[in-house]
Amino acid sequence: MSMTNMPGPGPSTMPPGPAGAQPMPSSAPPHSPAAPPPPANILQSLRHRLRVEIAKVVVGQDQVLDAMLAAASVGGHVLLEGAPGVAKTLLASAVARASGIGFRRVQFTPDMLPSDITGTMTLRAGELAFRPGPVFTNLLLADEVNRTPPKTQAALLEAMQEGQVSIEGESHVLPDPFLVIATENPIEHEGTYPLPEAQLDRFLLKLEVGYPSATDEESMLKLAHKGVVPATLDDVNPVTDGAELLAARQEVDATATSDAIVSYVAAVARKTRTLPSVTLGASPRAAVHLLAVSKAFARMSGRSYVIPEDVVAVALPVLRHRIILRPEAELDRYTADHAVRTALADVPIPR
Repeated sequence: MSMTNMPGPGPSTMPPGPAGAQPMPSSAPPHSPAAPPPPANILQSLRHRLRVEIAKVVVGQDQVLDAMLAAASVGGHVLLEGAPGVAKTLLASAVARASGIGFRRVQFTPDMLPSDITGTMTLRAGELAFRPGPVFTNLLLADEVNRTPPKTQAALLEAMQEGQVSIEGESHVLPDPFLVIATENPIEHEGTYPLPEAQLDRFLLKLEVGYPSATDEESMLKLAHKGVVPATLDDVNPVTDGAELLAARQEVDATATSDAIVSYVAAVARKTRTLPSVTLGASPRAAVHLLAVSKAFARMSGRSYVIPEDVVAVALPVLRHRIILRPEAELDRYTADHAVRTALADVPIPR
């Protein structure tokens, strides 16, 4: 399956060895194929291992996987928008299996209460005790988050922002790492509660998941199934753990950013606020998120520093849900993606 406007990280290159250095003798047998070079860092290695495992059950979602990994590596959350049946739930489940972390799925409904997400106090052996809700996991799939009332949405988004929930005046810390993957159906709007702009801004990325290409769909149909369930889901093995994900986060934090890159990110965010078709542009928090995801994509490309191409690659999913257009622009079929592309085109790329 494909994700629009979300190019993956480019290939990395390694610097040449010192002049005059003699090649080391090879221990490989004659005519054996050359082994691929080892990944340059933790996040690049994670990306490779996860892709291998996820490919057992999901085809054509590499770019979505890269974005989810980038979000996990900086402590952010993801909003997926796509039609039913494009493997959003299956992908999240497979990622959780391959990551060796806890996974819970919640189907949001109009009658859901905040306590159904965060937990509640129950009577056990004559004493009140806290019963944790599904939010107490590492990866939470919030299916159709726009089908539940604002009060329940706010409870989830508060947990996302604070990393804890408060029940009866007592705070309960969520596991770390903690990643929310929320989904929306862009087709049906009846009986839904659209997320307010202020809450949308709390999501690190908004990814638009489309239909697969013809080749990917044929490859998907060739996978083994037990009835309609993928038979290979049980073949997905853990290739990492929560500790390595936290180590990757530290690695991303250490990624170098020059003054030119920082100025470029700020200029792109500020440009979205001055476009004539835009009522509300990207917030300062959006600029912070844009730089953080750029660092993650630099690491996935095998670099310890950010280049302008990293910023351009992630600008659409980071900024598209933070921009409010003027009504006349929407009537002309102008979209938030158009606004982001205009901002990128108007700001000179540092060289």
